[in-house]
Amino acid sequence: MLKTTLAGLRSHLLRLMLTALAITLGVGFVAGTFVLTDTMKAGFDRQFTASADKVSVAVLADGDKKVPEATLGAIRAVQGVEDAQGQVRGDAPLLGKNGRVYGDTPTVGMSMATGELARYTIEKGRAPAGPGEAVLEKTVAAHTGYHVGDTIRVLDKKSVPHTFTVTGLVDVGVDQEIGFRGAVGFTKPVAAEMTGERGYVEVDVKAAPGVSAEGLRTAVAQAAGSSFITVTSHGLAKRLAARSGLDVNQIATFFLAFAFVALFVAALVIYNTFNILIAQRTREMALLRCVGATRGQVFRGVLIESAVVGLLASVLGVIVGIGLGYGAALVFNSGTGMAGGSLVVSATPFLVGIPVGLAVTVLSALMPARAATRVPPVAALRTQSEGPVRGRAGIIRIIVGALLTAAGTGVATLALTTKPGQGPFLMVMVAGALVFLGVVALSPLLVRALSGIVGGLPARIFGVPGRLALANSRRNPKRAAVTTVALTVGVTLMTMFSVALASVRSTADHSLTHQYPVDYQLSAQASTQASEDRPIPGGAVARLRAQPDFSAVIEVHTASAKVNGQDGDVGSMTQRYLGRDLKPTVASGSLADLRPGAVVLHQDQARGLGARVGGTVSLQTRQGTATLRVVAIVSGESILPDILLDETDFTRSFGSKDPDRVFLIAKKGVSATTSRAAVDTALKDYPIVRVASAADIKNQLSDALDQVFLIVAALLALAIVISLIGIANTLTLSVVERTRESALLRALGLTRRGLRRMLSLEALIISVIGALIGVVLGAALGWVAISAAIDNAVLGLPIGRIVLFLVLAAVAGVVAAIMPGRRAARTSIVESLAAE
Repeated sequence: MLKTTLAGLRSHLLRLMLTALAITLGVGFVAGTFVLTDTMKAGFDRQFTASADKVSVAVLADGDKKVPEATLGAIRAVQGVEDAQGQVRGDAPLLGKNGRVYGDTPTVGMSMATGELARYTIEKGRAPAGPGEAVLEKTVAAHTGYHVGDTIRVLDKKSVPHTFTVTGLVDVGVDQEIGFRGAVGFTKPVAAEMTGERGYVEVDVKAAPGVSAEGLRTAVAQAAGSSFITVTSHGLAKRLAARSGLDVNQIATFFLAFAFVALFVAALVIYNTFNILIAQRTREMALLRCVGATRGQVFRGVLIESAVVGLLASVLGVIVGIGLGYGAALVFNSGTGMAGGSLVVSATPFLVGIPVGLAVTVLSALMPARAATRVPPVAALRTQSEGPVRGRAGIIRIIVGALLTAAGTGVATLALTTKPGQGPFLMVMVAGALVFLGVVALSPLLVRALSGIVGGLPARIFGVPGRLALANSRRNPKRAAVTTVALTVGVTLMTMFSVALASVRSTADHSLTHQYPVDYQLSAQASTQASEDRPIPGGAVARLRAQPDFSAVIEVHTASAKVNGQDGDVGSMTQRYLGRDLKPTVASGSLADLRPGAVVLHQDQARGLGARVGGTVSLQTRQGTATLRVVAIVSGESILPDILLDETDFTRSFGSKDPDRVFLIAKKGVSATTSRAAVDTALKDYPIVRVASAADIKNQLSDALDQVFLIVAALLALAIVISLIGIANTLTLSVVERTRESALLRALGLTRRGLRRMLSLEALIISVIGALIGVVLGAALGWVAISAAIDNAVLGLPIGRIVLFLVLAAVAGVVAAIMPGRRAARTSIVESLAAE
């Protein structure tokens, strides 16, 4: 029986090639993910080690403490120390070419070590050597457009600008702080002057020749004292890795989720392929039964075929995955500037990829193998190789599908009636899985119903080939359903992400329009020092008020206090615009009642404080404790502070201070260009102030969402490619199955071109049905998911993108039919009619 099975496998090798390709791509995704993460981990480890390897011992300051100059002197005096240098770090805001500060937080001003302790790599140019020179971290240079030889301006501790010449670009490795903020490197005296820092965040020590690192660490620790942490280069590398915040395992989980989708689609392709092969080999199976093969032998024979295909495809998939993983690591490295390095292949891709591919293939073939055991021996006497057409949805399938769909709909409804948040969102994900399984169970009914709608137009336009294609698509709804479901998976996820992201964009636009009725938002660059307040200078506000292009200049002040015994932030704003230009949603009470002794609360804040309109809250400040009456509660997003005091009460409690934020509203008729020029003119001497317009915020959000979609679309593309392989596979096997039928059509006058067109239209109908189901399901899931996650979500429906999905699915289906169509057209009519 084994010899017979292997012989049958060789005879059907070409028919199984597309199946093998599907599993190869799925396993390749899995293996590639492990190769990617292993390569990245090794690259990060090398980078951490390389950064710390030049240091024998490091003394680290903990928290806000700094290593004083006296301690550095004591370390230098330790026997066995060849060199010791302290590293200065602090705020040193870099000004971009537009004259405004770069980034939401100040760039890091740092000292550059010299000699053998120079840990960071100068990629271009050289290190700074004098007071007028500086180097830029390479990512900051790329973002700001500065190059070696350019002149830059950097603000010192008092926000006074200083001019420097860029002498080089530096790679600081994987550093979480610098990766987020960017950095400017100076000589040590200049770094201390610019940042205003006294002392060092770290002291790096180089051991003299012949001195062990561990022995030196003990001596240096005694000199530095117990207030600081002393580690060797190995310990420093481990701390750098832990502090970087990089979790490669999370990246692996992200990619493996998409690999699971690809494998699921591949499983559908395998299941359909073996189903068709069993139907085509009815007589072969029956003959085996006639000559003495048992049901168990037939069952095991089919599973052996699937195991051989799965094993070979999985091995090839791991090989493909190695190439994909390394390529992805190179792309990741070039796109982020992070660690790359040589290819690393562990045993994991082989130990996971091959068993997973083999298991998916064999499990997908179980039901077809079971069907093969039900072929009666009498079937060997039939003159047609094709077994009876089955595939109508049975009553059990309909009941199961209806129950799953009803259960998923119920869970989704429950999620929508719950306050939006993470819990309801996860409920929607469960509901989506249930509904999708229900749709899969009911897919034969859906395919049969939709084929008449989708295939009606081709049947009328293309005549006989179109009508034949429509009839073929309805011939075996179960088989067609499995083929369409494979495509539906990818299109559903693609549409779901598109609708979700479009809804996030629509919700943000709605919030900006209704809750943020301002043209510009001004804020000072945030300080990294918790004790420092970074308000907008009063002089800048005075200049803005003097500009005739603005109808409103709204100041927002904030301060820390205790409200009902709880720590929180309270604020005030220019009150005359409240209710006139600023109209937040009032849940209860009236904003007009905000007077001395009163307070307005946001709904969430009121719930946390247990307050309501007419009640009171206590405000405790350095000036004492005051009792304030709640006069209004607002809801939704707004620019109001969550705890809004009357301006007089705020000044009495916290004194007169510059605003933390300023909102500007341009006069009617003033163009965006004119108003922006007025803002830039008023703030010319205040580079620390950052300006954001509603258009800027929308563009930033739009760019971020588009980037997310492109990443997701690229990862889901593999699942769609596998599903198209399934369509091509189904048509190819169907051509073999319908050889005599195709020959009879040719004999009756159907041309080769007509036969090819018939198969292309059949693929078109199947593809569009799968895409339509995916679009409807994805749009519903995307909208429900966002509604469950975000309060007051606004539906966004990317019509253009959805139409594009349908068009691409149709085109891809036609392309998938090219090779099967050519094969059918080349078959000899006489030989096909003579074949039994």
